[in-house]
Amino acid sequence: MTKKILNNPKQAAWEALEGLNLALMGKTTLISEASTLLRTDIPQGKVALLVGGGSGHEPLFAGFVGENLADGAVCGNVFAAPAPDQILSATRAVNRGKGVLYLYGNYAGDNMNFDIAAEMAESESIATKTVRIWDDVASAPLDKIEERRGIAGDLFVIKVAGAAAAHVKTLEELECITSKARDNTRSMGVAVAPGSIPETGEPTFEIGEDEIEIGMGLHGEPGVAREKMMSADELVEKMMAQILSDLPFRTGDEVCLLINNLGATTMMELLLVNKKVRSILKKEGINVHDTLIGSYCTSQEMGGFSISLLKLDEELKTYYDMPVESFALTRR
Repeated sequence: MTKKILNNPKQAAWEALEGLNLALMGKTTLISEASTLLRTDIPQGKVALLVGGGSGHEPLFAGFVGENLADGAVCGNVFAAPAPDQILSATRAVNRGKGVLYLYGNYAGDNMNFDIAAEMAESESIATKTVRIWDDVASAPLDKIEERRGIAGDLFVIKVAGAAAAHVKTLEELECITSKARDNTRSMGVAVAPGSIPETGEPTFEIGEDEIEIGMGLHGEPGVAREKMMSADELVEKMMAQILSDLPFRTGDEVCLLINNLGATTMMELLLVNKKVRSILKKEGINVHDTLIGSYCTSQEMGGFSISLLKLDEELKTYYDMPVESFALTRR
């Protein structure tokens, strides 16, 4: 059993959200019945962006509520989708008369509950649109892309969508830009050790001391292969081969790069990964516009990392480069 510093394990997700709200010093507020973190300064007439999903992946999703990012984040229990009533309450709270875009990872529970909430919002004359993020290249073949999972590439899509939401005039425009960011994002993860669920302390999967799971999902979903441990360079070569061929990325492309810590991987390891990724991108003639390295989409103390690439065009680059301020990401 994994040791964790907790009070009541069943209240851990909510208590963490309370702690996050306090850290933001008045820039956010909580809607307790919806387990939602909300910006306090959402302008009237703004197209709203609501993100959300299960807790346990901190700082995703609530850590990305802020300036030119999400207006609100509705949070389920650990690894569990928020309920439709929670999502509806969050929708009412962020709505400023121009409608609400739902943006979340492509998982069955989230899909069902956000869809139900959208129907409920429609009955109250609140317009909604939905973009599901499916950046994980290991989770389904390209011809079944709508079955893929959303992983750390969520960050890139939220960053573009948040900036766009602050400037576009219609919900339809925001949906279009956000969909393009989603469709230009590809990710892949690997794991060497499991995370655990706070209520039980039990591991989310089992893996040998000398094994690595290629393509592991955020919750311990099986990847594409379980292999013996290998060097960082060998591992990155395997991952990048799948990522680059999937969009595909080509010579002359400009990308943003994310090396994401799944929870328990050291910065030293992530920097080794980055060195090899940059070498591969240089060889392929792909230019890196921005690099993020750190913990952005975790799975408790899972050992491992993911690589994400966002292919830019001028529109996406304009929105990506806008300044942001939140608990987990600030760029000026």
